[in-house]
Amino acid sequence: MNTAKVAYKPLGMALGAVSGVLAGAVFKQLWKKIGHDEDAPDATDPDRTWREVLLAATLQGAVFAAVKAGVDRAGATTVHRLTGAWPG
Repeated sequence: MNTAKVAYKPLGMALGAVSGVLAGAVFKQLWKKIGHDEDAPDATDPDRTWREVLLAATLQGAVFAAVKAGVDRAGATTVHRLTGAWPG
């Protein structure tokens, strides 16, 4: 295992936690604007429509994936700049 991969392991774990918190905050703000409600619906919420539930789930998944990819890419780029080797 090269130095870049070893250096990236603890950083990657920390970035994973940060990206989860960041994605949650981004999704919450986005849902307030799109859903006109404070909280996104749960799948078992009887007062919400199928459309609302599926839209919220799709949007949440897309936001989490995009934020995670962005944070992971930024971390890998930083490790590459510091070590000269790509961590992947």
